[in-house]
Amino acid sequence: MSKVTRGNKRREEEESNLIEKVVYINRVAKVVKGGRRFSFSAIVVVGDGQGSVGVGFGKANEVPEAIRKGTEKARKAMKQYPLVGSTIAHTVQGEFGAGTVLLKPAHPGTGVIAGPVIRAIMEALGVKNVLSKSLRSSNPHNVVRAAFEGLDQLESVEQYASRLGRSAEEFYADYSVRAPVGAM
Repeated sequence: MSKVTRGNKRREEEESNLIEKVVYINRVAKVVKGGRRFSFSAIVVVGDGQGSVGVGFGKANEVPEAIRKGTEKARKAMKQYPLVGSTIAHTVQGEFGAGTVLLKPAHPGTGVIAGPVIRAIMEALGVKNVLSKSLRSSNPHNVVRAAFEGLDQLESVEQYASRLGRSAEEFYADYSVRAPVGAM
């Protein structure tokens, strides 16, 4: 087995563990001389279920091709976000265009209280307990980007606690989660 095929197999194994969610598919039409030409755009979220997630927008003449393009872009755009057990560390609010998304941490057993767009992002991220509210716009493009703006504001528990002048142990106690070894 050559090095090239071994590297491709490893990449395929890593990618097979990823969670892919199609958030939204839109059919768009372009009016031309002979009638309408239809094409499709897709919003795809890809995550590993352990704190890493990305979003991609794909456009093509057929739905599967648009989803494939969106998936590729989402894999390239994956970023790691800090989680506390099965929730986020603190409340964040992201805004993009007319869309605003509020994300709040929740206690174990609460579940993902969110609309379909934010639910897909949270499930791909690996968050099992979170409260969210989508304000103003319900446009999936704006909601997705606003949610990622909010996720970009997330800090680790230690950073957030030091910014507020509290100890990280208080936050870990709030979420009924043990602090990671060497965290404090």
